[in-house]
Amino acid sequence: MENTQNFVLRWLKSLGPGLITAALVFGPSKLTITSKLGAVYGYSLLWVVIVAIFFMAVFVSMSTRIGIATNQSLLASVKQKYGKPASVAMGIGVFLVTTSFQAGNSIGVGIAAGELFKTSPVPWIIFFNLFGISLLFFRSFYKVLESTMILLIFVKLFSFFTTLFYAKPDVVEIAKGYVTPTFPVGSQGLIIAFIASCFSIVGALYQSYLIQERIRINPELRNSKNDSITGIILLGFMCSIVIICAAAVLHPKGIPVNSATDMAKALEPIFGSNASTVFLIGLFGAAFSSLIGNASVGGTLLGDALGFGSNFNSKPVRYLVATVMVIGASIAIKFGKLPLELIVFAQSVTILIVPFIGIAMYTVGNDKKIMGDKVNSNTVKFFGGLGLFIIITLAIINCRELFNNPLFH
Repeated sequence: MENTQNFVLRWLKSLGPGLITAALVFGPSKLTITSKLGAVYGYSLLWVVIVAIFFMAVFVSMSTRIGIATNQSLLASVKQKYGKPASVAMGIGVFLVTTSFQAGNSIGVGIAAGELFKTSPVPWIIFFNLFGISLLFFRSFYKVLESTMILLIFVKLFSFFTTLFYAKPDVVEIAKGYVTPTFPVGSQGLIIAFIASCFSIVGALYQSYLIQERIRINPELRNSKNDSITGIILLGFMCSIVIICAAAVLHPKGIPVNSATDMAKALEPIFGSNASTVFLIGLFGAAFSSLIGNASVGGTLLGDALGFGSNFNSKPVRYLVATVMVIGASIAIKFGKLPLELIVFAQSVTILIVPFIGIAMYTVGNDKKIMGDKVNSNTVKFFGGLGLFIIITLAIINCRELFNNPLFH
């Protein structure tokens, strides 16, 4: 009995990095996309969740092994393999992308709290960004980050499972949605958006930093189990539940969803204020977890690229993380939304940087000199290569759409 309890305890402790990655990937934009998938196309696109989560799991597990195999950061391994310009470009690129999209997380937090308490979002944007910055200055930021993200994961799961209880979905249609891939007319854009956001190469990259920070705090953990997959499976559960709720409630009534807040508002006349309140709590959890997680990704990677290291307790790294939050909050307060020019800029950098990160991770993972016995297996090489093909294809599609943007004409 005692051995079983110790095993369960060790397993729960090993979940931290994977849960952090899941929490930061499932932000307000993911909530909006998943709500729209279900509201517009019903249960028919549930299969997309399995595809995206599978390839995310492949790259997260690869990143986990890179973090365990080496005593240097992933950017240091990239520098060793491709030279300093490559590692600096990756760090700056990730910082620019995370900073550009940070305003969306601040807006999500502000709107969720504002709708809950019937107030302006601005005070909440200021309050929760200041609260997020204050977390940086705890003695062990990683432990605070891990505890906060695990709490927010459970807040989101509670919120979405409760909404699912209200929704009473069709179990047979759910099963068909998972096992019968279909491409409804007009769904291509949403499918691409979902896969691109759920199969997050930047989130997967960050996993190696989280693992190494965990090992730095407790070196004995290097040889223990590090379960990164459970967190990614939970990410898939959250995406699926929101799609199912929207499919059960909004799709039959033809109610469109353009934001996660629309989903909450649409629930109220159907189920009453309790349902919309519970969903708004989930939206807040999604936005706040991404607000902290996204900023920590940008600050850590830039700190590493500039030679400050990747230690979460490093003051320069903490200041850079805080900088991402301040910039995001400032844009959110000034514009109340992500300006189109900023979205285009972020997409431009993303198109350039994400395939490069994917290729860098894949080649580092395949390098036996760097990885030793943690080198990618033939199976991982195959599916990782397939994942790279998807990433590069999405980048090409997004590039074509970007250059059709009126800002380029």
